[in-house]
Amino acid sequence: MELLTIILAAAGLIVGAGVGYVIRHKRVAKTEAQLIAEQERILKDAQHKADTISREAQNEAFRMHQELKKEEQIKREQLEKIEARLVKKEEILDDKIEKHETSRTGLEEKIMSLKSLREEIDRIYRTQSEELQRIAAMNKDEAREVLLQKVEEESKEIIVSHIKKSEEALKKQLSEKSKYIIANAIQRYAAEVTAESTVTIVDLPSDEMKGRIIGREGRNINTFEQITGIDVIIDDTPGSIIISGFDMIRRYIAKVTLEKLIADGRIHPARIEETFLKIKEDVNTMIKDFGEKAVYETGVTGLPLNLVKLLGRLRFRVAFGQNVLKHSTEVSYLSGLLAEELGADVNLAKKGGLLHDIGKAVDHEVPGHHAKIGAEIARKFGLSKEIIHVLESHHGEPEASSLEAMIVSTANIISNSRPGATKDNLDSYIKRMGELEGMCASFKGVKKSYAVQAGSEVRVFVEPEQIDDLEAVKLTHNLAKKIETDFSPPGPVKVNVIRETRAEAFAE
Repeated sequence: MELLTIILAAAGLIVGAGVGYVIRHKRVAKTEAQLIAEQERILKDAQHKADTISREAQNEAFRMHQELKKEEQIKREQLEKIEARLVKKEEILDDKIEKHETSRTGLEEKIMSLKSLREEIDRIYRTQSEELQRIAAMNKDEAREVLLQKVEEESKEIIVSHIKKSEEALKKQLSEKSKYIIANAIQRYAAEVTAESTVTIVDLPSDEMKGRIIGREGRNINTFEQITGIDVIIDDTPGSIIISGFDMIRRYIAKVTLEKLIADGRIHPARIEETFLKIKEDVNTMIKDFGEKAVYETGVTGLPLNLVKLLGRLRFRVAFGQNVLKHSTEVSYLSGLLAEELGADVNLAKKGGLLHDIGKAVDHEVPGHHAKIGAEIARKFGLSKEIIHVLESHHGEPEASSLEAMIVSTANIISNSRPGATKDNLDSYIKRMGELEGMCASFKGVKKSYAVQAGSEVRVFVEPEQIDDLEAVKLTHNLAKKIETDFSPPGPVKVNVIRETRAEAFAE
């Protein structure tokens, strides 16, 4: 029984193995058939692609061949055209060469003919010259001299007439040209009139400020006028008051002091004096700023700092009613424009125009004419000889020897003589007020003196340690008598002698 089971098991295994082999063989055969079919399909696709690429390559080669044939045809046609043009040009050149040869032959014949004619003329001239010398018994140079003298005598009146006409025409042209240049310079520099007055307007934030400026019983305005030496005019004009005084620097300090007090709002005698002294100390800085502003506006460079400060002092000088710094700035502008028109040194002309009145900054301290003083100042600061000559010659003494000096002198005359620029009355008035103050200050014990109200009042401050009350009264009468005798005022002059004492102490 066991043996049968083993046999059956063995038989089953054999049968199973056979069946498995058959099935696997069929599967392998099927897989091989599929692979073969896939290979054939791939080969067919490759063959089809190869055929397609081949056809495209043939088409592209044919197309390129056609394009090359077209390009070749175009180039051939271009070459034929170029060749035709060259042939035509060659024919034209041949014609020109032929005509040139013909012309050259004709010219050579004409040259030979002219040479023959010239030789004939020379022969005739020599014959005539020999004959004239034989007849006149003179050589060639003598005959020429006689002929020239005769022609000169006969033509003298005509020549003189032509010269006069030419000179008159030239003068007319020069006059018109100079007028045009000056008018063009004035037109290009159209500035406001530079005349100065003796009053300054100070704007107020409100009319209420007028009462604060006046103060209780007028103590503020009285203190302000005593300290500054300037009159304060308060009227019904809304939003402003007027300060009046002939001394420009004193009036400027008073103006700035009043503006500071108005801005601060605290107005009382102690504050007025404190502010006035502070502004007075700042005057040198202000003067330097004025000088630097003038230098910047005119474009003048290379000036020493101390000379710029000296230039700023002209802001507080008046000549013939003009502010001297404004006048100098104007002359600098005009000199530069005239120099530009005439082809002169523009920088030299502008610098000379700005500094031409620098002597007026110290002419009240140094004796002599301001032109000579200005030239000496320029020498001390090491300026060039050209600038020194411009400064000392702008009034004609010595006579200007350079074009730039003439230009500055002309610009100075233009600035001084245009309408509204000068006021002799103001200049003489300022001089008269200065003399009045100087006369009062010459008395012993006088600390300072101010001429106000157009000279109708003099305020004299005395040293309280030297002048007592009785001496102050005597001084008042002495001053009045001196003014009557030496000053000859046109009207009554009120003399106020002010003696003020102060007592100070410190609590610790």
